[in-house]
Formats: sequence, structure tokens, C-alpha cells
Amino acid sequence: MGVAGSVVPVGSRWQRARQIARLTAIGTGAAAAAVVATGGVLLGQARQARRTIPMAEAPPPRCDGVYGAKLPGPPVTVVVLGDSTAAGYGVHRRRETPGALLATGLSRRLQRPVRLHRFAVVGAISAVLRHQVEAALECHPDIAVILIGGNDVTNRAPFALAVRYLVDAVRTLRAAGCEVVVGTCPDLGAIQPIQPPLRWLARHWSRQLAAAQTVAVVEAGGWTVSLGDLVGPRFAAEPTRMFGRDRFHPSAEGYAMAAAALLPTVLSALGAGQERRPTLVRGAGVRSLPQAAQEAARHAGTEVSGIRVRGRERGPAGRWAQLRRRAFFGVGAMSQPGPAVDSPTLEGLA
Repeated sequence: MGVAGSVVPVGSRWQRARQIARLTAIGTGAAAAAVVATGGVLLGQARQARRTIPMAEAPPPRCDGVYGAKLPGPPVTVVVLGDSTAAGYGVHRRRETPGALLATGLSRRLQRPVRLHRFAVVGAISAVLRHQVEAALECHPDIAVILIGGNDVTNRAPFALAVRYLVDAVRTLRAAGCEVVVGTCPDLGAIQPIQPPLRWLARHWSRQLAAAQTVAVVEAGGWTVSLGDLVGPRFAAEPTRMFGRDRFHPSAEGYAMAAAALLPTVLSALGAGQERRPTLVRGAGVRSLPQAAQEAARHAGTEVSGIRVRGRERGPAGRWAQLRRRAFFGVGAMSQPGPAVDSPTLEGLA
């Protein structure tokens, strides 16, 4: 996401916070709404969150290189764009970064070399994607993975502008023949140092942006995967294990789970997903794109892509979309009762 000190909305004055809380109707009743509308509470929590979450100290390890170099065939070129979640802030080993996890998994699944370039930058917002895309296109990528949105929420960037910058990036990449998979805005309400009622606002803003990103990206020809609270209840149930030391960014195990959620969609976008027949869980199916986006924002690990119905891209409610909640690499079934699934690792992505 970014520099942890930016976790609080910029310029959140009392009147603005009250208006946003009223318009978004967050809470479970009148009492909750009244608390959210209390600007002093929000400002106090904002200051507390700044004190609790430490500032970024060191850049994430570089992960660029060729994975599976001894495998036959020309390499698949992958670029990773976005913010600190894409960069892998908080881990200390190259193999633990999302880029390395995805490249390793792709190489083993495709049995081909994968050349990885990471252009993601800690603290990035959607407005800077243009510069990352310009650099990425020099590598002639086959596929781009973009993780962005957290810093747009924490800095209260206008969502319409944030989505426009993301769409411009997707369209530019698609025009160059590059497939695009976007991991949508994570649920900042899952971050423990952010307490209610600020947590409720953060959750609402995150889901609102994620839904808007989904609609825009699919319309632009890309694929999306909802990261939500970074792929499910596991993060809420085991925060000390799934979050890093700053309690803001994922741990190595958390990044592995996020990569596991993204990998099936990356394979599908490359045209290598059909023959692998990933298992779909209950809730998958065809929806209008706006409906699919809203559902995906509420269910982490959900893939959304464009689809034709009876030969047509659009129906009465807009573009058709396929909603997939994959039970793949242990992702997608986290909310079901039963024994915990072992977290994915590098080997688990193979």
C-alpha cells in the first residue's frame, strides 16, 4: 500500500467526516452513525493510527530476473506495477515478494521461463501508474499485474480520478498487446491499528473503490481479482501471523496467500487456465458487471472478467461479467467451516 504514516485520510475535518459518514450510511444503526459523525473521535483515532503504525524504513528486496531459466521455450515477460503491496514491502527475502511468488508459480505451471520486472513503488497512488507503465512497455510485457488503491484511500484521493488513472494504464497496456490483471483495493478496515468508527469508514471507502476499479478495468479489457481483506477471514483470524511487524502490510505468509489468489487469474489471462480446469465454488456465475463488481468487493479472492452471453457483450444492465470464486491453492474456501488450510508457500504455488 504505501508509507504507513499515510494511513489516515488527509484533511479529514469534522464537517467533512460528518458529511461522508452520513452519505455513506456506515454503521449498524442510528447509534453507530452518530459515533461515526463525531469528528473528534475520528480525528483522535487518526492521530492514534499514525502513532501506532510505524513509517516505512527500508525498500523491499528486488525480485527482477528470470525464473525457471533452465526450462525450454521463450520466456513469458511479467511486469508488476503498483504500490508497496505489489512491491512486497515488509519482507526480507526476494523469494517472499509477490512478484517472485507469481513468477515462480507461473514458471512451474507453464513449464517455461518467466522474466520478471517490478516497477511498483512504495507509497504509489494511481496517478503515478502512467510512469510505471511507460517504463514497463520498454520490456514488451506479455502480462502486467497491478496492485493499487490503498494509498488512494488513505490520502482520500478523488476516486473518479484514481479510477481514470487506472483505466488509462490498463488501456495503454492492452493497446500494446499486454494482458492485465488488477488486484483491486484491499480492505483497509481489516488493519488492526485502525479502530471503529474510523475502521468502518476505511472499509466502506476501500470497497467503494474496489467496486469502481472492477467495473472500469473489465470495461477496458482487463481482469480483476478482489483482494478485500487480503483474501479472506484468515487475516482477521490470525492478524499476528498474516500481517507484518508494522501491522499494516502483509507478512511473507500474507503475501503468499495474495499471490495464490492472483495466480489462477494470471494463468487464465495468458490463455493457460482453461485446460487446468480450476474448481469453482458456490457463488460463481454470470452477472451484470456492476453487480459482479459489488459482489467481488465483498468477497475476497473473487475474479471478475468480461464474457459474452448469446454472442453479446452487453445486456439490459450493462456489460456481462463472469464471477469466479475459486477454490484454488486453498483460496476461496476460507470462509467454509472445517480445519484450517495450510497457507500457500513457493512450493504451494507450483
